[in-house]
Amino acid sequence: MFWLLALPLKGPVPAGGRGSNRTWELLQEKTSYGVQLSSNYKLDVPDLRVGTLDTLLSLSDDLVKVASGVEAVVGKIRRTVVDIAGAAAVGTLKVENLPVDAYLTRFKWDEPKFPLRRPLRETVEKIGEMIGHIEDDLKVRVGEFNTVKSQLSAALRRAGGSLAVRDISSVVKPEQVLDSENLMTLFVVVSKFGVKDWEATYEHLCDFVVPRSTRRVTEDADYVLMSVVLFKRVADDFKTAARLKGFQVKEYVPPPPESADVAVPTNMSVEQLRSETEKKRASLDNWCRTAYGEAFSCWMHLCVVRLFVESILRYGLPPQFQAVVVKPLPKMETRLRAVLAGAFGTDADYWKEEAGAMGGVAGSEIDAHPYVSLTVNTET
Repeated sequence: MFWLLALPLKGPVPAGGRGSNRTWELLQEKTSYGVQLSSNYKLDVPDLRVGTLDTLLSLSDDLVKVASGVEAVVGKIRRTVVDIAGAAAVGTLKVENLPVDAYLTRFKWDEPKFPLRRPLRETVEKIGEMIGHIEDDLKVRVGEFNTVKSQLSAALRRAGGSLAVRDISSVVKPEQVLDSENLMTLFVVVSKFGVKDWEATYEHLCDFVVPRSTRRVTEDADYVLMSVVLFKRVADDFKTAARLKGFQVKEYVPPPPESADVAVPTNMSVEQLRSETEKKRASLDNWCRTAYGEAFSCWMHLCVVRLFVESILRYGLPPQFQAVVVKPLPKMETRLRAVLAGAFGTDADYWKEEAGAMGGVAGSEIDAHPYVSLTVNTET
């Protein structure tokens, strides 16, 4: 977890409002040098186009919603990587060829992609459009992968289950099936303990069953698949009588014409599905790695815009703040917040009382602290 902070300047304000100043030195003294509370990095926030105060106030409200949506898409891509490649794969994700943490702490604004002279609202809208396209593509690709994965699971159940549940087209040969104008073959799954009962009773389950027509087709550990020939007009009566005796009747459904010359069509189908699933998995993994870098870059640029806007609304014009990336040490978050508030929160009481009236959206993280703060969680 990282915090992006815009801290008010301490001491003489340098030309241009930002640059080397006492704020950075004070931050290091309070949180890093003497007491180890965090690791700190300067954040390069460019001179973005300010516009009017009204546009900034309106944009502040919109930024909360857009940022929430962008963060959600980044999280979806990360979770997809975990689902298809395991939790360890998250550590290999990169943004602009850098590990995520390194990109965040060395952030540089992408001027060709997001020109600084462009109005901030247009930049925010462009980021929203880019993220929308990524999210739509993610839905399609995940849907395709899940579809073929479900097909593989169903095929494996059919091919690997007992005779009671599997598709008998994988074990019945066409020459074992009689289908004439009057006669037909039915297939019956019989428990191994019930084979003798079947052989003694099948001819009498209904009229017009061909005597001595039953044949053993195949068997597994628990069941035997038997065939029987009968007149078509009594098929329904036979099925009803067989079910009452505890026998499971199955009708043979021929495989598709293109699979008729394959010895074991279902097994071939499973192999094809397995190969297709692995192709989809690899394709989705590669796409997610590229898309994650694009989405995270968009998120970081949006956070910088938000930090810039909220800093002007908080500290006024010209921009006078020190932007930093802070990584709290484990279990030091509460103590670090207290130190930051003491060192940089001269207006703490004012902002707690007036949060609903100024400085962004009431109740947002921006207003929860007496300085501008955003959280970037790289692990959820």
